[in-house]
Amino acid sequence: MDYVIEMLGIRKEFNGFVANDNITLQLAKGEIHALLGENGAGKSTLMNVLFGLYQPEAGEIKVNGKTVHITNPNIANELGIGMVHQHFMLVDTFTVTENIVLGNEPKKFGTVNMKQAEQKVRELSEQYGLAVDPTAKIADISVGMQQRVEILKTLYRGAEMLIFDEPTAVLTPQEIKELIQIMRALIKEGKSIILITHKLKEIMEVCERVTVIRKGKGIGTVNVSETNPNHLASLMVGRDVTFTTEKADAVPAQSVLEVRGLSVNDSRGVQAVRNLDLDVRAGEIVGICGVDGNGQTELIEAITGLRKVKGGTVMLNGKNITSFKPRKVTESGVAHIPQDRHKHGLVLDYPIGVNMVLQTYYQNPFSKAGIMNYKEVYKKANTLIEEFDVRTPSETTLARALSGGNQQKAIIGREVDRDPDLLIAAQPTRGLDVGAIEFIHRRLIEQRDNGKAVLLLSFELDEIMNVSDRIAVIYEGQIVAVVEPKETTEQELGLLMAGSKKGAGERV
Repeated sequence: MDYVIEMLGIRKEFNGFVANDNITLQLAKGEIHALLGENGAGKSTLMNVLFGLYQPEAGEIKVNGKTVHITNPNIANELGIGMVHQHFMLVDTFTVTENIVLGNEPKKFGTVNMKQAEQKVRELSEQYGLAVDPTAKIADISVGMQQRVEILKTLYRGAEMLIFDEPTAVLTPQEIKELIQIMRALIKEGKSIILITHKLKEIMEVCERVTVIRKGKGIGTVNVSETNPNHLASLMVGRDVTFTTEKADAVPAQSVLEVRGLSVNDSRGVQAVRNLDLDVRAGEIVGICGVDGNGQTELIEAITGLRKVKGGTVMLNGKNITSFKPRKVTESGVAHIPQDRHKHGLVLDYPIGVNMVLQTYYQNPFSKAGIMNYKEVYKKANTLIEEFDVRTPSETTLARALSGGNQQKAIIGREVDRDPDLLIAAQPTRGLDVGAIEFIHRRLIEQRDNGKAVLLLSFELDEIMNVSDRIAVIYEGQIVAVVEPKETTEQELGLLMAGSKKGAGERV
């Protein structure tokens, strides 16, 4: 087999912590090769070594059969290696073209020839089926479009081997389908792809081989045609994983959350939630299901005090909390696992231990007369780190240094620990591996079984079907139907999400 990239016996350490321990990965020409592992297993570290962002302590890298020393990303680019990062490296205020050519601008008489650059971007986007508007500002385009810009950036620099780092973590189901088509088109054009992921469905659909790493060690490489999701999951986490969530039937009690006639505008002032009614009772999980952009984000933000309510009421345990400030909402008994853990869940440059008391830092014993008691903060943090299996070198490690799964576990630990009456979980497993997903689902069901009300927002239909006791379908800012998972199918939900009016007008 002809390998375009060989990483042989790679070892990478950080202050004595071994992130990659003797790992081997070989990418064949014209294949999509998956790199599979739990959050924090060392996948991104390994690819950052290949891309020249980190230098390995041991091991050898070969490109097209020749040993190379990749000491920075420019050398990686020269060797034909491009990386599409999980968190996009784009300048919001620049146009699509400006971002793509940044650092490699075509010049004419000493100045940047933007017309030529735009023409080149158009040609590339047509060649690879990556439709983008070269003149659009990054701030004005969707996440899926921004990812296309990242891919075009690598192609503009002549990449033959592309690394995709968790590319579907931030995409809607429709955008994921489009990305899979894009990857197939790239392979047809003679490119080779390493796909970092933990989504087994995607691996089975598009990859030929998969290299599995667990806790920094290489477990092996298998042919996708000779394996199945259960086998891959057990290789990844080192034990059998259940894909269906075991839970007893819900025993709902009194209403905890009552939303009546709620109307909310989006950031542009356009009405996003229209006269919406919703109930969530103690001892049940209600799933909000809909295509992204139908008002679910604005609904959650209105309930949690992050967005102003235009009309209607939000009641918690019979008390009107409409338009309360976020702190007052949380003090009333609401916990919130936010949709974007980086924007609204964590302060990335604070230690993870401090992040775990962000909702309570101003209370005893964490502060007195405005002075923080870090001994108590870190004592509490260590308790939660252990209870919620947050894998971190220490409680003083910066939040941004943790993997996505461990960041999410820290947020869930912080929110659940406050013993809320209502737990709002927005996209709680986005970008997480099967082991972390199983852990989080168990925690949500635990909250329900402890008599708490849980409101779950997810774009993953199997998650909604698996975890919810009732499903409220949202379309154009209204609940168009309320169904029970046992009495519906993903196909029926898909029709309702597209605007079918079955059950319209029902109150949740």
